[in-house]
Amino acid sequence: MAKSTKKIALLGNPNSGKTALFNILTGLNQKVSNYPGVTVEQTFGMAKFETTMVQVHDLPGTYSLVPESQDEVIVSQEIIKWVQEESAPDCIVSIVDSTNLERNLYLTSQLTDLGIPIVIALNMTDLAREKQLEVDGSKIKKSLGVSSVVPISARLNEGIDLLKKNIVNACRETQPNASFFPIPEPVLSAIKPLRIWVQDRYQLSDELSNSFAIRIATNGKVEGLDQPNLDMIEQVQSDLKRIGFSHEILEPTLRYSWLDQAIPKAEIPIKQKSRSEKIDELITHPWGGPIIFISLLTFIFQAIFSWASGPMNFIDESIADVGNWVGTILPSSLFSDLIVEGIIGGAGAILIFLPQILILVFFLTLLEDSGYMARVAIMMDKAMTKVGLHGRSVLPLMSGYACAIPGIMATRTIDSWKERLVTILVLPLMSCSARLPVYVLMIGAFIPDIPVLGIFGLQGLTMILMYFLGTVTALILALVFSRWIKKEKKTSFIMELPPYRVPLMRSVFHQVFSRGKLFVTDAGKIIMAISIVLWFLASFPKIETSDGNKQSIHTSYAAKIGKTIEPMIKPLGFDWKIGLGIVTSFAAREVVVSTLATIYNVENGEENIMSLTDAMKRDKDPITGKNIFTPLVALSLMVFYVYAAQCMATFAIVKRETNTWKWPVFMVIYMTVLAYVGSLIVYQGGLALGFS
Repeated sequence: MAKSTKKIALLGNPNSGKTALFNILTGLNQKVSNYPGVTVEQTFGMAKFETTMVQVHDLPGTYSLVPESQDEVIVSQEIIKWVQEESAPDCIVSIVDSTNLERNLYLTSQLTDLGIPIVIALNMTDLAREKQLEVDGSKIKKSLGVSSVVPISARLNEGIDLLKKNIVNACRETQPNASFFPIPEPVLSAIKPLRIWVQDRYQLSDELSNSFAIRIATNGKVEGLDQPNLDMIEQVQSDLKRIGFSHEILEPTLRYSWLDQAIPKAEIPIKQKSRSEKIDELITHPWGGPIIFISLLTFIFQAIFSWASGPMNFIDESIADVGNWVGTILPSSLFSDLIVEGIIGGAGAILIFLPQILILVFFLTLLEDSGYMARVAIMMDKAMTKVGLHGRSVLPLMSGYACAIPGIMATRTIDSWKERLVTILVLPLMSCSARLPVYVLMIGAFIPDIPVLGIFGLQGLTMILMYFLGTVTALILALVFSRWIKKEKKTSFIMELPPYRVPLMRSVFHQVFSRGKLFVTDAGKIIMAISIVLWFLASFPKIETSDGNKQSIHTSYAAKIGKTIEPMIKPLGFDWKIGLGIVTSFAAREVVVSTLATIYNVENGEENIMSLTDAMKRDKDPITGKNIFTPLVALSLMVFYVYAAQCMATFAIVKRETNTWKWPVFMVIYMTVLAYVGSLIVYQGGLALGFS
């Protein structure tokens, strides 16, 4: 990075609009939503403010510099690097929620101790106007000694140009005029041994040394710094108690007392219950709330089938038309077979399921951005506690419906290691969008579209059953794991409820587009590579019999691999083709669809690209003449994929988050056993009940 480039850091409370501002400043599109804990990693982006190049550093949201969870540890460790003069920013932008000044400015008051120029971005001024709150920015600037205070609304893109101008000016300051919060003389005397220890060890200013000394006295340590002698800490804490200060709440007591006097109080009009509170009485009702939640999920999964049928048929026909057209213009050769059967017929088959994934992401994004998901977390806290989880586990688990990877990363907001680990272990059982192609393929082909109770469709209800099965199993196993894993002190669940907001549709559609693009590009690369390899395995060796006929696919390398597996999976109702799909789908679950499509198109030979659904319905056992796929086989396969451990990217993330291979290996083993046993019970139980 050029020396002339300025570095700024964005810091603020969770759900203060920090990442929304980051996106505006950099032009990037990091995920934002209307609940705390969306940003759990550091993000960097470049921007140009007038003629100045700026590197923007977005850190996870935190309420203070004393970390309570893994994402907050990232912030505190980064601050310690700055203190030790390691890549400190030229300016800190403290994002503050204008509707909740005192709580947000607590963090800002801690940041002023660092001696780095600070610009306060008073965000959500549009909401403050709606509540008739008047905020005196000049008084805040004077009281905290910051460079400037700029009212903005990241949601409506208000005040951004003025903010950029003030950031550039702050970056040019050589000596910020910081105003440190006053510390009573008796407290200064009591913490003096700790201040001297910090100052001697790290050569910090008196003010910053005092700040760290107070933090050590309060919490026993500062994340990222060495710990003083325990006797010294205990002596300081004893002296504080003697003068009437409780060391457990020393820093919050001093800072909030100062903020109470320094920050002008906004006049809040007295009203009856707000509209949000009235809605919450229904949404979070002990009985009504869960019914509403289940009804919403039922509607979403039903819509996945009913709304997507038209686009799916269009994509299916288009892929077939493209494949057939390419087959007519290319001369007959191995290359044309590869393009038509392997790439278009195999990899292209997965695109059919894009509409369902987009619909699922659309609805989940609406629930997040409206503020409803935070209510679900509050509502489910009691139930989560009974199975050994935490209210904060709800949001990662719900994220798992879209993809397990961001859900696992979101567990960083859970402060208890045990509860975080249990959440990680069961989260892959939530049916992610990668399982959706398997469900849709099997349900669409073998479950009849008949009405149930006059309002539901059997196909939609079957889909709901798959999601319900994974979720319920996850909760049962959470109870088992929480009793097995070493116990630790139970933590309380406190979560700020964001206000209800009408989702910005441009943000919603961007999330839908990003997820669809991710599915096509990232999963597409894996599917393309496997489809090409699989085409070669299914097409060779090229053997011709004495009568000039080519060999059957049953003599190919792919068939040999599949038939080696077949005896193990035959009790589940699966043949060698499904077995091959199970093996290839360890890379990604949706690969099983492209695997079957490739095999059937190679088997189809010289004919046009055929529909995978039609191919499965027509496929018969060459020995018995019976259908390979039946509704019972389809149900058995869906149950297998509800539990199956296919998705190596997920287990790589688990390894990173737990810092050991022990837990990813354990997950692969228990999920594979669970998938086999579940599928075995369904198939053999179905046969015993007379379902052929």
